[in-house]
Amino acid sequence: MNNIIISPSILSADFSNLERDIKKVEEAGADWIHVDVMDGHFVPNITIGAPVVKSIRKVTKMPLDVHLMIENPENYIKDFVNAGSDIITIHYEAVKNVKDIIDQIKVFGIKAGVSIKPKTQVEVLEDFISDLDLILIMTVEPGFGGQKFMEDCLPKISEIKNLLEEYNLTKTVIEVDGGIDNKTGKLAIKAGANALVAGSYIYNSSDIKAAITCLR
Repeated sequence: MNNIIISPSILSADFSNLERDIKKVEEAGADWIHVDVMDGHFVPNITIGAPVVKSIRKVTKMPLDVHLMIENPENYIKDFVNAGSDIITIHYEAVKNVKDIIDQIKVFGIKAGVSIKPKTQVEVLEDFISDLDLILIMTVEPGFGGQKFMEDCLPKISEIKNLLEEYNLTKTVIEVDGGIDNKTGKLAIKAGANALVAGSYIYNSSDIKAAITCLR
């Protein structure tokens, strides 16, 4: 078994049975829980906020991998930290000073990540790459689950892997999110990813444990 981190996205869970669905993936061998926070402004969808993260924290000890797809995330970092987030990832495209917000997250002693959308170039990460614990590459346009994986994003994964090796940043996680299944997950891993976010592929599976094992 390799060391690929599997982070199921609760965007595809049944929100009326969220505790049950979190327990399902926990018992099936997932590593993290991926929480997509959307504000209806940065992306064309609205999901959940810090109060739901706080509720999730009560029912699992798994690391909460919180992905803020929101404008002005600096106004909400403390709320999500207090709610129990272990990793907070912001979007490069949503902020003016990425480094300041990374520092703001790290003050609380948790991990900081930056996500880039499909059309954003890898070079934008260079100014602050040494400060990151995680880089999240979106392989769909963020906003909705169940979209098709964009294979033209694969070279970006390899670029980031090479960049991390160049800076000797061996502990930085390369996470990929969007259209991940047993086939596209293999492509992402081959390109250099070591963490996969999957929602519909896991939660729509008749055998969640087998789906998670297959992704690895």
